[in-house]
Amino acid sequence: MKTMTLSALLCTSVLLGCSDPEAERARQQAAAAAENARKEQEAAVIAGHFEQAVSAGDWDRARLQGVSLADQYPDTAAAAAVAPRMDEVRLKAEAARELRRLRALWHYNQVAAGSGLQKSAAIYAMQPVDVDGSGAKPVQLVFRDHPQWKQHAYLVLQAGDFRCPGGCQVKVQVDDGPVRSMAAWRPDTDEAIAMFITDHRQLWKSAAGAGRLSIEFPVKAGGTRTAVFETKGLDTTALPARWN
Repeated sequence: MKTMTLSALLCTSVLLGCSDPEAERARQQAAAAAENARKEQEAAVIAGHFEQAVSAGDWDRARLQGVSLADQYPDTAAAAAVAPRMDEVRLKAEAARELRRLRALWHYNQVAAGSGLQKSAAIYAMQPVDVDGSGAKPVQLVFRDHPQWKQHAYLVLQAGDFRCPGGCQVKVQVDDGPVRSMAAWRPDTDEAIAMFITDHRQLWKSAAGAGRLSIEFPVKAGGTRTAVFETKGLDTTALPARWN
């Protein structure tokens, strides 16, 4: 009878069932493979959400799904497939947020007035303007359409006044383009501090095609002031088709 080795004797005596190294290695590999398969499956679900968002043009959601995929499952095939597209998605998400901001600058209204429905689109200047030394205050640009009162474009002040006796000129600039003079007039009333720009249709088209629209106007306090409007978010369908 051969003598048992000490290790074999110990395993037998304490009934611990000493592990087989190869079997243990196989068990660990199987567990790792199962875990990797789980991660790949979960990553594929997020990648599917990413693709759905891209197809819908929902760039903010696509960006969030892409970031979630990279954070939670960085070593998966799904993450590797999405990663090269994330720069473009981020740029489009930023552009979409900026467009929402620009659109939110405009205020649209429809009210029954006189014998018809008055529609308007209005926006405030990027920065308040001091027109009379009393401090900077908002300047508003309004486009108004009414079947009875026709179409108008005008500036509105909250303080001070325009200098436009018998008519005047304003200077309009679209982005960095040339400055163009446009005829304007102030109503003979003290009910509102407003000055109408005669070529309302051209001003509307300029606003629709501009990133920024600058209007320099004369003031009663002397000299001129300039109001700058971020008009790119204008919804040109807010007013009737005759404006376009």
